[in-house]
Amino acid sequence: MARVETSSSRPYHLVIFGASGFTGQFVVEEVARTASEGPKGNLKWAVAGRSKQKLEKVLEQAAGVLSKPELRSEVDIIVADVEEPDSLAAMCKQAVVVLNCVGPYRFYGEPMVKACVENGAHHIDISGEPQFLESMQLNYNSQAADKGVYIIGSCGFDSIPADMGVLYTRDQFKGTLTAVESFLTIGSGEDGGCIHDGTWQSAIYGFSDSQKLQSLRRKFNHKPLPTVGSKLRRRGTLFFSNEIQQYTVPFMGSDPSVVKRTQRFLVDEYQAKPVQYGAYAGIGGISNIVKLMFAGMMFWFLVKFSFGRNLLIKHPEFFSFGLFSKAGPTRKQMEASSFQFAFYGEGYTEGQDPSQGKPNAKIRTLVQGPECGYVATPIAMVQAALTILNEPTALPKTGGVYTPGAAFAKTTLTDRLNKHGIQFSVV
Repeated sequence: MARVETSSSRPYHLVIFGASGFTGQFVVEEVARTASEGPKGNLKWAVAGRSKQKLEKVLEQAAGVLSKPELRSEVDIIVADVEEPDSLAAMCKQAVVVLNCVGPYRFYGEPMVKACVENGAHHIDISGEPQFLESMQLNYNSQAADKGVYIIGSCGFDSIPADMGVLYTRDQFKGTLTAVESFLTIGSGEDGGCIHDGTWQSAIYGFSDSQKLQSLRRKFNHKPLPTVGSKLRRRGTLFFSNEIQQYTVPFMGSDPSVVKRTQRFLVDEYQAKPVQYGAYAGIGGISNIVKLMFAGMMFWFLVKFSFGRNLLIKHPEFFSFGLFSKAGPTRKQMEASSFQFAFYGEGYTEGQDPSQGKPNAKIRTLVQGPECGYVATPIAMVQAALTILNEPTALPKTGGVYTPGAAFAKTTLTDRLNKHGIQFSVV
């Protein structure tokens, strides 16, 4: 069971590390909004990062946005730097859970995970970088288990909606769910929308290092997951989806790898039947296809060379046709944006043998919510942390490095998200 009590030497339920970053600001505001949901209606928390002045500005801005002037004086500030291990250790000794907002995680994530494991703090991140997530599992899982520490990755838009959405679909299905496809669509207002370039940088380094990910995966020596029922057919690189009535491509984020890791855990731990998963994203009409093909060709060419990666990093707006920007979206753009995952599942009704014949039942579920990067991500991250604090007995029985689905399968995280605007429903 996770240790979640504060003490005189560990005074904070939560410490937000990287609070002065673009995403960190919104995580701070979400923690302040939901402080009454902490253990026994109380949440002790602090912000952390390299610059005391910047952290003071973050609290100042949060106090203004939320009309909570007390944030300026009541929230403690901890100065800590990923390049100073002693400062990380001192911070982790004071925290029950660290919310790590410092990316790209491939460069800055491991020192924080190491400090948390060594100093008894649970760790939540919002990484969408499979190489980081899986290398943390390979390198720290047994140590975290020994220490009773829970390291839970990808607790933002990558990949809580997809991972918990597959589990929700399985739980709602009357019988044995064997396969699910998800289709992501993003909505924006008349001012459009964009994503901060930190995510763009993570994508650049992820694609340039894709061969290292393959060699990393071989080190696990995993056997292939058994296929239950009919094998899920993989779609093409570009196709018109009748499900969402627009042109669609395979989803390039971390969702497929996170869902697969969850399914493997559930098979190993609970002898569950694994669910096959395919992830896709809608891109709209013909004009968007032309843009995507042009941007994709440039990206694939440039990402292979260091000069090309530097160009991509320096000019995110140009090379992504405005999808990524150094400034990030405005609050007005965020308010008008939304996301929807449509899950299409198939399986076998109760009493039917999945080894005999084709699936005979279908299910459709939705996970929908507000702007994905800086509204839904902080909600998901903070609710994951509050679930650890409030439901330690529902977590896996030992510590370790987990996906959201593996960590929270037996908790009420889905209900908590429903109450905060990330809605799970059967259609």
